[in-house]
Amino acid sequence: MLKRIFLSLAVCLGLTSLASAQEFLSGIKWPEPKVVTPGEKPSDPPSDAKVLIGSEGMSAWNGGDQWEFEDGVATAAKGGIATKEKFGDIQVHLEWAAPEKVVSRGQGRGNSGIYFMGKYEIQILDSYNNPTYFDGQAGSVYKQSPPMVNAMKKPGEWNTYDIVFNRPVRNEKGDVIAPARFTVIHNGVLVQNSYPVRGSTNWHKPPAYEPHGETGNISLQFHGNPVKFRNMWVREIEPIEPTFVPEDTEMVRYKAEWSTEKMTAAPPAESEAPADEAAAKKEAVEAAPAEEAPAEEATAKEASTEEAPAEKAKGDKDSK
Repeated sequence: MLKRIFLSLAVCLGLTSLASAQEFLSGIKWPEPKVVTPGEKPSDPPSDAKVLIGSEGMSAWNGGDQWEFEDGVATAAKGGIATKEKFGDIQVHLEWAAPEKVVSRGQGRGNSGIYFMGKYEIQILDSYNNPTYFDGQAGSVYKQSPPMVNAMKKPGEWNTYDIVFNRPVRNEKGDVIAPARFTVIHNGVLVQNSYPVRGSTNWHKPPAYEPHGETGNISLQFHGNPVKFRNMWVREIEPIEPTFVPEDTEMVRYKAEWSTEKMTAAPPAESEAPADEAAAKKEAVEAAPAEEAPAEEATAKEASTEEAPAEKAKGDKDSK
């Protein structure tokens, strides 16, 4: 009897607590997330992906005609290749296989690499029972961070990489205020967890950030080994932005360990802006004098927009 009374009291107290609780409402208004249709299998490209290596050949690549292509499989040969299109923050899926016949060891065995913006490399290497320096094995951020584990398959078997790359963020002066980051999943196993890149990944010098544009090519390296590639696609990452944020919100958006930014609403489309506001903005722009960029800034900008040649991806590791 006492048990029933205690249970009844507990239920009543719980209901009272729920009734008096108030739901947290941030006041932030969000747009509805757009619909993306996934592929039939997780490895298949979703509806908003751009296929880089599929059944249609190598038309997405500069230098793609140098590589052998048959039945949806591209085999590295003659030189590195780079995408014709340039990208910023992206999600990449690719499948690759080291040669089935083992003819060398260390860095001479099944060596290639995928470069982002021509500067930042995730190593491709046959790391199955193949000792080498740890920050140069498969899944490493080359010469910076070894993979957390070795998830390599046997020579000749297909490996998968799922990579999220975030470009470095710079301020108005060009200083890096948030590093580039890599998250890498190798054969379904996390090997790099939002790793903050220290700068360009080089064989012959320490990492350091160099000037480049906000977008850049994806490159695949030819290092003398006939590494095979298939089913490669890319998605551009577009963060969802709020349409309204109250002035007194305490919510912030974190961009780096040392830098926070208060959350703000996305600017309204020009068609949504009040007519008088749009007219005033146009008048102010027309009245403002044109400013000429300093010579060194213009030169740096021109250099950053030049497309990396197909051989660029080969350079850093030829001496390994």
